[in-house]
Amino acid sequence: MAISAASDARDASQAEPAASALSVLYLHPIGAFGGASRSLLELLRAFPPGSVRPCIVAQQGQSTSLLREAGYPVIAIEGMTQFDCTRYGHYRKWRWLILLRELWYLLPTVWGVLKARRAWPQVDLIHANEITAIVPALVAKALLRKPLVVHVRSVQQTDAIPRRRRWLLSQLRRHADAVVAIDATVRASLPADLHVEIVHNAFSPAAVTEIPEPVRAVAERLHAGSLRVGLVGNLLALKGVYEFLVAAKLCAESKANVDFIIVGSGPRPIAGLRGALLRWFGFARDVEGDLDRYLVEHGLQDRVHRIPFTPHISAVYRTLDVLCFPSHLDAVGRPVLEAAWFGVPSVVAVDRPSPDTLIDGETGVRVPARDPHALATTFARMATHREEFKKMGAAARRLAERNFDARQNAARMLSVYRRVLGARFSPPEGRSRDDAGT
Repeated sequence: MAISAASDARDASQAEPAASALSVLYLHPIGAFGGASRSLLELLRAFPPGSVRPCIVAQQGQSTSLLREAGYPVIAIEGMTQFDCTRYGHYRKWRWLILLRELWYLLPTVWGVLKARRAWPQVDLIHANEITAIVPALVAKALLRKPLVVHVRSVQQTDAIPRRRRWLLSQLRRHADAVVAIDATVRASLPADLHVEIVHNAFSPAAVTEIPEPVRAVAERLHAGSLRVGLVGNLLALKGVYEFLVAAKLCAESKANVDFIIVGSGPRPIAGLRGALLRWFGFARDVEGDLDRYLVEHGLQDRVHRIPFTPHISAVYRTLDVLCFPSHLDAVGRPVLEAAWFGVPSVVAVDRPSPDTLIDGETGVRVPARDPHALATTFARMATHREEFKKMGAAARRLAERNFDARQNAARMLSVYRRVLGARFSPPEGRSRDDAGT
């Protein structure tokens, strides 16, 4: 069990903010730096100076490294127990075995919360950064006896009402002082009688003064006049990487002038017996290796281009004409809202998108999940109807300005915190709660 005690002690002793700041303990159960991690980082950066003092317990990984680099105090633990009742990842068949890992992670989870209690004794509030962290959230609330905010970032299972879903909802009703969903689609997967507030994910586009070398190298290889389609995120099968590759092959075979740009890397490699078992049970795949082999096998190196994980994401979006999010999650992912800020429309695999994130035919295009032929057909049409899709990009930018503004959404989250905590952290008389957060 690896907790980096020396660096954690240094983090915990960083400069104190104003006494009026809310001290919030964030529980982040995901080591990979993906959408949930990026959204947390954006939220912390957007809070008004002196309003929130964040302290974080997170699963060790790239996310903890980047949060520390951003200057936030982090206690990194080997693993954080999760309980998955999402539409995609809920336990079934062999996936029930994953609970063995979650039981194993109970010890570092409790240890991490106890360490946080010692390092930050004045915590005012607990914020679970994903509903799958419900067990760590309950542990933290029992040990710290502070209000709890649960952030729901994933669409929940609704097809049936098994005992595990009833248990999860009962814990939310009994112990969560506030439940926050990232959009209307996620909110609709929760019971209508459960009080849920929507606070959208947000993005602050960075000024691009210099194009990073990996992005520049790819830009120089793109074909003249081609439609540039990007897939951004961790390379996971559930993100639709394989469908994206097949769509690229179909476009190449039809001579459509489309270049495909894949931005991201696979999760940390899982080697040895553990890796072999995970692959055998279907819990892990070498997606990055499969991708490279597929490109060589089908001669797609001239049309499919790779950019490894980069923090310079604004430079990436400035090179794209279209963002593709072909995931199996039936949700509009974070890259869609990021691309929208740059006037880039999206092609998204989602059944019934909610208009707060994607307006089919106006800000982007909805396609069926796991359907590379639908993707290829859409890309080929976009390549020959550029003006139509430029209008979609402009509409996507207007939607981003309405719903995905970082300061606006941080003020909303701050309002949730203050409501939960009551009069102690109410804004000065004569100012609204939202005004106090801006």
